[in-house]
Amino acid sequence: MTQPGAATDGGSRAAGQRVLVVEDDHEVAQVISDYLHRAGYSAVVVSDGAVGLELANQTSPDLVVLDVMLPGFNGIQVCHRLRARSQVPVIMLTSMGSENDRLRGLEVGADDYLTKPFSPRELVMRVQAVLRRTTAMPPAPSSPVRRVGDLEVDEAARTVTKAGRALTMTNKEFELLAFFLDHPGRVFRRDELLREVWSYDFGDASTVTVHVRRLRSKIEDDPSRPTALVTVWGVGYRFDPPGGAAR
Repeated sequence: MTQPGAATDGGSRAAGQRVLVVEDDHEVAQVISDYLHRAGYSAVVVSDGAVGLELANQTSPDLVVLDVMLPGFNGIQVCHRLRARSQVPVIMLTSMGSENDRLRGLEVGADDYLTKPFSPRELVMRVQAVLRRTTAMPPAPSSPVRRVGDLEVDEAARTVTKAGRALTMTNKEFELLAFFLDHPGRVFRRDELLREVWSYDFGDASTVTVHVRRLRSKIEDDPSRPTALVTVWGVGYRFDPPGGAAR
């Protein structure tokens, strides 16, 4: 059993991708660790938010599973501090009915969340989907730098500037923007975006809603009145390239 603040490394599959689990419920942490090991991942478990943050900064895991309710820093604080220096994928674990925690987690940059109690198999599927998306090598773009209005998107460097000002984006925000750039003028339902950008055939579509809102806050001149990433009421979202098609 993991001692508070201490780390345990399964270590049995050193070649596997590394998942940091920050969870102070020892039984839940053990189940998560066991299922991740069976799926071929190397799982490290800590039970304190501050320790988890320090370990993430020191070891650069491939993904972080992060509970909201933690001693030390809570999960929201940990995710916020992680995002200040890292784009590591984060899946948050929240309590049943705690919608504010779920939305706050997405707002500070979490890629996704699961509500407790959850199926450990579903968690593994989410981990696989997120890592498959973030580690897959995309085909080389025909034009590595794309310009849309005052936006400049460098897909090779994964950077975005607006009117010459660098924008800070999470991996998922960048992937969502790149997807819309690839499909200008087409309307996508939230479940379609969840499947195409998150690689999920299931899940809470509010994940998409929050990421669209965050993306608008960065690329729109007036996020409250979007002109590029617009809502098609009753259907979904459409990207209308400012100034015409991407160049």
